Formats: sequence, structure tokens, C-alpha cells
Amino acid sequence: MATHINLLPWRDELRAEQTRQFVSLTIISVIFTLAIILLIHANLERLISFQEQRNQILTDEIKKLDKELEQIKDLEDTKEKLLSRMEIIQSLQQKRPQIVHLFDELVRSVPEGLHLDSIKQSGESLTIIGMAESNGRVSAYMRNIDASDWMTKPRLTVIESKRKDGRGSEFTLTASQSSPKDVEEEK
Repeated sequence: MATHINLLPWRDELRAEQTRQFVSLTIISVIFTLAIILLIHANLERLISFQEQRNQILTDEIKKLDKELEQIKDLEDTKEKLLSRMEIIQSLQQKRPQIVHLFDELVRSVPEGLHLDSIKQSGESLTIIGMAESNGRVSAYMRNIDASDWMTKPRLTVIESKRKDGRGSEFTLTASQSSPKDVEEEK
């Protein structure tokens, strides 16, 4: 009789044990992998949250700087307005004595036999209306204006004889106000 040793149950138990170990290792590996994934996810969430806080701080600072830029622009506009006003005031200060010289020159340049009825000024332009005994007096007046330091460019626009005897003429002429500096600059 031969002895028969049945090794099948032992092999089955070994396979069952190896299967349990495989399943256990697989479960542990899955749990370990999930834990690592959760840790990575939590770390990423923390980093995202931190970056969002930094972004919010930057956004707030940008808003503050935008407000400051608007204030700077407003200040620059105000500065430009003030500078333009200062320039106007300076030009008026410089031109203030010109009107005195202009009136003085008007009186000096009027020849005998000619009188002025009205003088209008619009900017640098002067419109002079008057009466003259003759056309020659108007010509002399225009030469006097041309020789003046405070008036230039006389131009006769109207001359009409008003008297029946032909000895009087009403005239209208235009001239430009100037200053001795302007005359020197033109030369």
C-alpha cells in the first residue's frame, strides 16, 4: 500500500493566505494612495486659498492706487487751470500800462483838423471813427499811426464826404495795438 499524502488542502490554504495578503496589501495601498491624494488636495486647497488672499490684497491695493491716480489727475487738471490763469494774469499785468501808452499815442498821433468820434478795441484790433477836414489829414493820421510804437498796420475801411462843400470827411480805419517789443521782434 502506498502512502498517499494529500497536499491539496495545504496548497489551497497557501493560496487563500496569499489572496488575503494580496487583498490586504491592495486595500492598504488604496488607503495609502487615498491618504496621499487627500493630503495633496488639502495642500493645494491651502495654496489656492493663500493665493486668493494675496490676490485680494493686491486688488484692494490696486483700487487704492486707482483712487490716488484719479486724485493726481484732478490735481494735475487743477494745476493746469491755475497755470493758465496765472499766464492770463501775467499777460494782463504786462498789458496794463499799454492802454495808458495807447491813449497817449492816440492823442499825439491825431493831426490838426481831425477829431475822433469813437474808438473800439477788440483784442489787439482798434477801430477808429472820426471826422477830418480833408483826406490829406486822414493820410497824415495813418502815417502817424504807422510811425507809432504802440499802434501798427493802419487800414482805411471807409471815407465819406459829409459836408456839402466837400471839406469834411467821415472816416473809419482799423489798426492793431502793439508794443515797442512787438515792433522790434517783427524787424
